[in-house]
Amino acid sequence: MIKGFKEFILRGNVIDLAVAVVIGAAFTAIVNSLVAGIFNPAIGALFNAESLSKALVLTIPTTSGGEPAKLMFGSVIAAAIQFVIVAAVVYFALVLPINHLKKAAFLKQKQEEAATPAELPPTETELLTEIRDLLAGRPSAEGNHSQQTAR
Repeated sequence: MIKGFKEFILRGNVIDLAVAVVIGAAFTAIVNSLVAGIFNPAIGALFNAESLSKALVLTIPTTSGGEPAKLMFGSVIAAAIQFVIVAAVVYFALVLPINHLKKAAFLKQKQEEAATPAELPPTETELLTEIRDLLAGRPSAEGNHSQQTAR
């Protein structure tokens, strides 16, 4: 039971996933700060709002006559910008370098395989020569037909 758990934990995919989650959380915090502190105010200024999440708000009346509902299109745009930034950071900081390293390792392995010649099976002539040499040491029923000279 413990052995199975240990194998599960030490499997490469589980460790890779854990690293990805931790790094993803760290990048998300950075990107959230970047979007909230720079992009939202800059784009919001184009729409005369203090941030993008407070821009492009459409107020619609409710049927009960109470406080009106607000459709916050700027907030959706801010979330989309945040997603694109997170995806770009993950791609350029993680995926692209890892793919490059994998490709380089694959090419190096192919070069090493090409440099070491594969063991070829013996040719028919080599096999026949080996059989002849083995048979040359045995006497046959008709007598000794070996090519060795008698002493």
